[in-house]
Amino acid sequence: MLSPAPDYDTLRARFRWDIPARYNMGVDVCDVFGAREPERPAILEVGPDGAVETIPFGRLRADSNRLAGALRARGVGPGDRVAVLLPQSAAVVVAHAAAYKLGAVALPLAGLFGPEALAYRLADSGARAIVTDAAGLAKLGPLRAGLPGLDLVICREGAADGALGLDDLLAEGSENFAPVETGPDDPALMIYTSGTTGAPKGALHGHRVLPGHLPGWRMMHDFAPHGGDLMWTPSDWAWAGGLLNVLMPSLHLGMPVVARPGRFEAEDALGLIARLGITNVFLPPTALRMLRGVESPRERFDLSRLRNIASAGEALGPETFTWARDALGLTIGEAYGQTECNLVLAACRAAGIARPGSTGKPVPGHRVAILRPDGSEAGIDEPGEICVARPDPVMFLGYWNQPEATARKFRGDWMLTGDQARRDADGYIHFVGRDDDLITSAAYRIGPTEIEDCLLRHPAVALAAAIGKPDPLRTEIVKAFVVLREGYAASDALRDEILEFARARLSAHERPRELAFRAELPMTTTGKIIRRQLRAEG
Repeated sequence: MLSPAPDYDTLRARFRWDIPARYNMGVDVCDVFGAREPERPAILEVGPDGAVETIPFGRLRADSNRLAGALRARGVGPGDRVAVLLPQSAAVVVAHAAAYKLGAVALPLAGLFGPEALAYRLADSGARAIVTDAAGLAKLGPLRAGLPGLDLVICREGAADGALGLDDLLAEGSENFAPVETGPDDPALMIYTSGTTGAPKGALHGHRVLPGHLPGWRMMHDFAPHGGDLMWTPSDWAWAGGLLNVLMPSLHLGMPVVARPGRFEAEDALGLIARLGITNVFLPPTALRMLRGVESPRERFDLSRLRNIASAGEALGPETFTWARDALGLTIGEAYGQTECNLVLAACRAAGIARPGSTGKPVPGHRVAILRPDGSEAGIDEPGEICVARPDPVMFLGYWNQPEATARKFRGDWMLTGDQARRDADGYIHFVGRDDDLITSAAYRIGPTEIEDCLLRHPAVALAAAIGKPDPLRTEIVKAFVVLREGYAASDALRDEILEFARARLSAHERPRELAFRAELPMTTTGKIIRRQLRAEG
């Protein structure tokens, strides 16, 4: 556990890893409080009508034991992959914990995945079982013939179309299930990379991935929990941001989490925070940029209980950081990581580690460096690749069935992220961009973040993306794509105005030479802009 400290040096000096020799994530998130304080609130499910049902830890413990027993009775055992295709709900926790207690491997799948994405992940992982809902069952129907290994389908709404009913299985199972004895390095969780480049790969994690996340989680959430805390994120619990930046660490610490599935709408989100008295939120940068379109948020919504906003997934940029401080009175706890090795950089207002445009500093317990291509450490403000040293409790075990890809991810004991950043004189890390997203123009290497952040300052721009477009003279020119705020209409005059706005504020080599209006930007299910798709469109 990372203890609160007033400054970064004290944080680092006090921290030591303490990973137990026998550890099981399912027991951790359900049974510790489930046995000690069974009525303690764990999940607050918000229904379509706004009604709230509170699910206590004791019920999570009992239901996960029952499901684990029912799965074992049907042949699911250690090492088998159990897919979870569900919206935010207590059932997600039950399914995950049951898999962990069995010694199986949980495979979270996002509800936004289309048929091809689902079929690929289920086939590549060799999933034996899946827990889903009626919407997921409808997607699975046409895919079942191509997934002969998927012999157990469980539906939350009841038995239908060859699926067993979740409640039926819970009714037949026993609350007295004995979890498998697991170690921290035993496989527990497989999250497929978002696929911004190439086919998605299954990043396999051991049970230690949860304790490995705790130091970064406490930094980005200002050393939560505090009395009466309540956590929420709109991010799908199927990706690392929702599952490991929010859900699992919160439950480990006995902090209740709001489950409210559905599309993110800025005013609706602020209304939810006000109505439930939510104290801590995790919002991807895209969601925060959408909030910027809400007029006078503190005057219109009671946000008095909101203490902390954390963010990760893409570079936040100084514009959104400053907006949150001015409009909400909050300093965003930005963090950085990858599916393979998450939450290794973080900011923390309570420890005085927060700076506009920076992702913070290396989280205690993780060795992070900015390296040149030859493996030497980059100088102050010199761009280089973010690399993380192994061993590290939060680092993946490897890519599923891809030993060559796993080997390519490392240079010696350094894990290569493929992300470019620079370290300033005070030790703050500033994200520049993914290697694939950097723009080469007239011998300059340009990161898209600064350009996009500048475009967001224009009052008409809601979202922005910058790419390199091939150019015979300069190699590439900067082309911008923008989504307009409500009340603005695309026109040649507005295009010229936005381009001139950017030219007046950016260095000569960074200035966009072309700009296209878009109704929306292509994004992964984790809220990251898919710039390669924009590059393909030109």
